[in-house]
Amino acid sequence: MTTTIDSAAGSGCARPPLLTRALLLRFVSLLGTSVGFNLLLSAVPLYAQESGGEHAAGLATGALMLATVVGELATPWLTARFGYRPVLAAGLVLLGAPTPLLAWTGGMAAVVTVCLLRGLGFAVALVAGGALTAALIPAERRGEGLALVGLVSGLPALACLPLGVWLGQHLGWDWVFAIGAAAPLAAVASVPALPDRTRADGPTVGVREGLRSGALLRPAAVFGATALAAGILVTFLPLAVPSATAVAVALLVQPGAATLARWLAGRYGDRRGSAGLVLPALLVSAAGVLLLAATGSPVAVVAGAAVFGAGFGVAQNATLALMYARVPPAGYGTVTALWNVAYDGGMGIGAVAFGAVAGGTGYPWAFVLTAAVMLAALAPARWDRRRAGASTPARR
Repeated sequence: MTTTIDSAAGSGCARPPLLTRALLLRFVSLLGTSVGFNLLLSAVPLYAQESGGEHAAGLATGALMLATVVGELATPWLTARFGYRPVLAAGLVLLGAPTPLLAWTGGMAAVVTVCLLRGLGFAVALVAGGALTAALIPAERRGEGLALVGLVSGLPALACLPLGVWLGQHLGWDWVFAIGAAAPLAAVASVPALPDRTRADGPTVGVREGLRSGALLRPAAVFGATALAAGILVTFLPLAVPSATAVAVALLVQPGAATLARWLAGRYGDRRGSAGLVLPALLVSAAGVLLLAATGSPVAVVAGAAVFGAGFGVAQNATLALMYARVPPAGYGTVTALWNVAYDGGMGIGAVAFGAVAGGTGYPWAFVLTAAVMLAALAPARWDRRRAGASTPARR
């Protein structure tokens, strides 16, 4: 296989196919994960608040995200020991099976327990499935393939976030919990048909080794800085901007720009390399956040959301593709875990810190300070770009 790919790349002829049967099968479990997680992401906090009081929503989301981060760090060890298929199937079951308990029990203890189990299941399915997905995408088309994967998981997420709340308020919470359980559990049926690359080629790269690797931590840190702003935008834009219309348009434009930019970055990265995209992505993202500081101008808010979305989409694709390129296939699980921890941790830290800062400075200055904090990631971005540029002649 390696000889065939090398010769095709050297001749500049046809590239290997992207939409293989295995990748299409993987999309089934990807959709099940996305629907099962996102349908309840906004619905459960609202349900918890109705039954548990003012602080119940934050407690439910906090439990979910805590379990997610813990699960992301533990999953590379699980996939190395048991293989991708069993771990992916276990994650889907954990994500779906506890969900009906929300309808059968009413107390906050039950809600928190279900959120913890679902968070673990989501993390396990995300990391095990992500590592398997990376192994199914040809290296020559990794950027484009990752963009396609982002589209397959992102579109259901956009639809399910508002749909879960709507279903709960109009048809009842039982419908939300039933669909949220059925989607990941039904997707388990596709897992046995997937390849199980338990013993991938190359040395194993565990989480501990990954945390000591500057080649992985530098792009992860840059992505974490952009994710920090993503959490702020989603959480605080409706509170900071007086125009409800501008907020609605901005929240639609931002993911749309990110999706398009992620696709374009993937195609560019496959041809020219992803290393040169990380620094511009950070600068564009920070510029978008700076525009959001003009909270009283609907035009500036929408433009800022579009600019930030473009930078964030490029950062998503470029950092993940770059990290996968720097490890052997046996390290894909660790890369997936570290990247997702940067994503979830950045969003969580950004939302918490921004709320504390905005209370003292007001929203406009808080956005300005956020852009300044993001630019602290210029150091690892520039260092990584120099290292990548210096190593290019050697690879040739």
